[in-house]
Amino acid sequence: MINFRLIRHLWLFLAVAEEQNFGRAAKRLGMSQPPLSEQIQVLEQALKVTLFERSRRGAKLTPVGAAILPAVRKFAEQLERLELAVEEAVAGQSGLLTIGAISTAMFDVLPGLIEQLKREYPHLTVSVREIDSVEAVPALEAGDIDLAFARLDGDLGASIRSLPLTEDRLVVALPGDHPLASRSRVSLSSLANEPLVMFSRKVSPVYFDNLIATCRASGFSPRVLHEVRSVASQIAFVSYGQGIALVPASLKKLAPANVVFRPLSQKLQVVTTAMAWNTSRPNPLVEALVTRFRAKV
Repeated sequence: MINFRLIRHLWLFLAVAEEQNFGRAAKRLGMSQPPLSEQIQVLEQALKVTLFERSRRGAKLTPVGAAILPAVRKFAEQLERLELAVEEAVAGQSGLLTIGAISTAMFDVLPGLIEQLKREYPHLTVSVREIDSVEAVPALEAGDIDLAFARLDGDLGASIRSLPLTEDRLVVALPGDHPLASRSRVSLSSLANEPLVMFSRKVSPVYFDNLIATCRASGFSPRVLHEVRSVASQIAFVSYGQGIALVPASLKKLAPANVVFRPLSQKLQVVTTAMAWNTSRPNPLVEALVTRFRAKV
């Protein structure tokens, strides 16, 4: 049996945890503060734990509260998806497709795909979540998303398949006054002593590991000065004089005036976006999209 009271209490807990203040949380929820405080106390008594440290400055999560917050947040997201699906079913909609995508795919791949889906499936609702590449496979395995568009390559597990969609040549992003900027081409080995701004391994392990392996094959271990979460951040750090970066050539359009791009002597291709799906969760629409993308590649 569904415990609707517990669901409501968890929803209230999430609001207080995010606002770190009972008054602001109550205002956000459209209720007064005393009932909210009382409901949180009921939840704490039911769980036999203290979730918040209360003070005049606000409400700070206890270690137990902080530990359960990620699970409660994920539960809230799933509840919102369920609510949306119910609303669509009542309204006569025909389905929901949930896509997880890295930021670059949202610009390069998704606009055309979503426009096409709107034309061909007018009653389909497409829900898009921004993810890091490292989140794609776990989200597909958990059923949180139906499709992923991320930097993925190699063996992704027994049930996850991927299809490379876009590739690009790596180039060196340099400050305009850097000595290497005067060259027409830059060898990878010439970067041996340069501080690099790299994509964080936590965000895209395959992408990171491939670059490290490529550098080592050229005879050096790269000096990684900064790890960032996006290619745009790599270019920004270069513009601040915080190192140089290996980035896809197509990102030249993001570069400010004080950053120059130089091709590498070696031709290094990287997968910038791949589509991935879970074969253990059959979905006719996903299968149709996979077939369509395979025909284009």
